[in-house]
Amino acid sequence: MSVKEGSLSRSNDLAVHFEVTDGANSVAVAYRGLLPDLFREGQGVIAEGVLDGHGMFLADSVLAKHDETYMPKEVAEALKKQGHWKEDYQKKIGAIPAGKGP
Repeated sequence: MSVKEGSLSRSNDLAVHFEVTDGANSVAVAYRGLLPDLFREGQGVIAEGVLDGHGMFLADSVLAKHDETYMPKEVAEALKKQGHWKEDYQKKIGAIPAGKGP
């Protein structure tokens, strides 16, 4: 599931409304709180909570999912130190900007 493009709305009191979609179906989500840095429209998301009687998902927590090419900077650095790093990894994942790695 991902955050549906064009569905995100925020208010000043940390209330957030958005829709999650699998491409065919969507569910409206309401959440109050800080969102993860990676949260954005089109991004994979995991929301935990309950579905109310009106079809609104009331989220207690929202997590942003990494895509399959994500690699933390620490892992990339460890691969380089061990001699297992391939330069095309950087192009695929963008873990360490050019000239910034070890």
